[in-house]
Amino acid sequence: MVNEKSRIVLVGPCYPYRGGNALFMAFLYRALAERFDVHLVNFTLLYPSLLFPGQTQYDESDDHYLQVPSERKINSINPISWAKTAQHINALEPDLVAFDWWQPFFGPAYRAISRKLNVGNRNKILFITENFISHEARAIDKMLTTIGLKHADMFLALSQKVEDELNRANYRQPVFRSELPVYGWYQDAGQSIIDQLRDRIGWSTNDRVVLFFGYVRVYKGLDILIRAISSLQQIDPRYKLLVAGEFYDSPETYYDLAADICIDGSVHFENQYIPNEEVGKYFDLADVVVLPYRNGTQSGILNIAYGHHKPVVITDVGGLAEFVEDGVTGVIVPTAEPQVVADGITRFYELAEEVPFRDHVDARVNANGFNTIADRFDEMLEL
Repeated sequence: MVNEKSRIVLVGPCYPYRGGNALFMAFLYRALAERFDVHLVNFTLLYPSLLFPGQTQYDESDDHYLQVPSERKINSINPISWAKTAQHINALEPDLVAFDWWQPFFGPAYRAISRKLNVGNRNKILFITENFISHEARAIDKMLTTIGLKHADMFLALSQKVEDELNRANYRQPVFRSELPVYGWYQDAGQSIIDQLRDRIGWSTNDRVVLFFGYVRVYKGLDILIRAISSLQQIDPRYKLLVAGEFYDSPETYYDLAADICIDGSVHFENQYIPNEEVGKYFDLADVVVLPYRNGTQSGILNIAYGHHKPVVITDVGGLAEFVEDGVTGVIVPTAEPQVVADGITRFYELAEEVPFRDHVDARVNANGFNTIADRFDEMLEL
């Protein structure tokens, strides 16, 4: 066992930034801080405004359940800040430096920081690969990935798919495995809040509510789900789709699609970033969370769903199916096609009459690999 006071420097975004990566880093900090001396190096600038499709990169929630201490050092486009960040890390004399890798855009910054670490730190560089390359990879993404991971001494893959991608890319460094945490810290809404939301939308307690949650991009397949709901509506008008999240694509495309092919009132859009204190009510209102992704590695939305005891319907793409047991914690459909997704939703409701999905989801949460993340770091420190 490595000394419990081994010093680990985490490099990645956290509060005041929003989103899954900031949430992951906060969970990781808390999971490691009980055993190690942990320091988190944060960003002063994450994405330049011209490159960010949303309204804001900052968490403007009233409640910030997972604020953790960090030093804001890295400007993603300022090389001077990269050098100063490396100096800061060197001064901490870490036993391990762990970079959170999820987006090739940060390749140059991470390459410069890792290259400027002291010689004594050069065999202590870990890259936590949430994604190996982005969901919508281009040639430039692959090049920036090669640049960013140049000085990696080991990897922590958060899915089998990512581990396989690292092996196919002929990286010779050791690869360890874990999972994303289950994000079960959002507050339950309470029945009165759920009833208020249902009344505002105009749905009844007998409706079958399907939830699409999180920011909207083409690869996430919202258009596929809208078409699936339209198909289901022809059989049973109780099917409803609740879309809660900010659009990174043109919202009119989806609004027009829903208006053209769905019965009025069957699809409701909440086009905004959902603040922490309001997340719970959308999940509590829904029966099931659907991830009709065209492609992807994994999804924090799945882990938010599990945190709310909700089963899921997912497409069998990327590493999503690694975290879902078909017919037990949800339903896996083979392809991202409207009728296939519709059939999966139908199957879920048929199974729900007999399958205790909530109990199975809770058991899956208890077995989540992130629960032993500190042990993985012990192993990496020993290596």
